[in-house]
Amino acid sequence: MRWDNLTEGPKGPTALFGADAVVTRTFDTPEFRGITFHEVRARSIVNRVPGASRMPFEWTVNPYRGCSHACVYCFARKTHSYLDLDTGIGFDSQIVVKTNAPELLRRELGSRRWTGAHIAMGTNVDCYQRAEGRYRLMPGIIEALRDHANPFSILTKGTLILRDLPLLQEAAEVTEVGISVSVGFTDTALWRTVEPGTPSPAGRLNAVRTLTDAGIECGVLMAPVIPFLGDSPEQLRETVGAVAESGATSVTPLVLHLRPGAREWFMSWLGAHHPHLVPRYERMYAGGSYAPTWYQRQITRQVHELAAEFGIGPARRGAARPVLVPERPTGPAPAGATQLTLL
Repeated sequence: MRWDNLTEGPKGPTALFGADAVVTRTFDTPEFRGITFHEVRARSIVNRVPGASRMPFEWTVNPYRGCSHACVYCFARKTHSYLDLDTGIGFDSQIVVKTNAPELLRRELGSRRWTGAHIAMGTNVDCYQRAEGRYRLMPGIIEALRDHANPFSILTKGTLILRDLPLLQEAAEVTEVGISVSVGFTDTALWRTVEPGTPSPAGRLNAVRTLTDAGIECGVLMAPVIPFLGDSPEQLRETVGAVAESGATSVTPLVLHLRPGAREWFMSWLGAHHPHLVPRYERMYAGGSYAPTWYQRQITRQVHELAAEFGIGPARRGAARPVLVPERPTGPAPAGATQLTLL
């Protein structure tokens, strides 16, 4: 493994962490079997979103790199190549843990240079993935944000967020808190193959209900809508109906996009599980990482019409911020310490 891209650069100490600070661990327990954790002490934790992004926030915090959710379509897979780690199985099983994230965030929030801008979490890899159950970085992160009354949002597929519900309630009393849960479909057969390390869609929607019942506004990012596998009118109706029953404050669809790193892994999975769809995907994504604009607009219209029918609306201004969706990206995904954009 090569850590050079994250160590000292030619212009000085701009790296995320030093190679001599890496401790590698494995745990022989069922939930962590086959997973290797690389514990590091980060040099910075607040990352700037690329200027070309249309995302409505400028700063993110990512306590982990790699994700045991193992979603076959995850756009963040490319980030593992910066470490010379595999973007397939390696992304799912080689997890970088920034063990000093809470203390580092508290220090950065207390800096005179920090202006109290909104901080988004979960827009790269999930901060409530399985590793969080052991490392417990998020409580300290939320406490730091609460103590500085700093607005923040969280996007997650992890029901572990409910562990931190009391902290979220405390933070919501002093600052703006936006929560979004990602549920792209309710088809359990599809879930088991494309999101094998995540809680079930039903479990995630139950978490939405618990959050909203506790007074924490929670929207649903309906992502990804997977062409030819999760986009039939019946599937869209079932998913939006389940979202409505969960008490979600908003629903925002996002069609599958396949960036380099994710594209190769997803197409390999598609060839193994649905080989008849490979030519259709090659045609649909021939123009790049994103489905054609007409298709994106069609899905968005269908979901919004269903949402109106079921009494919920698209993400509104001031709700969980990471789910505001442009149709197209405006620039390439950068490397290094810069946050990749969700969209």
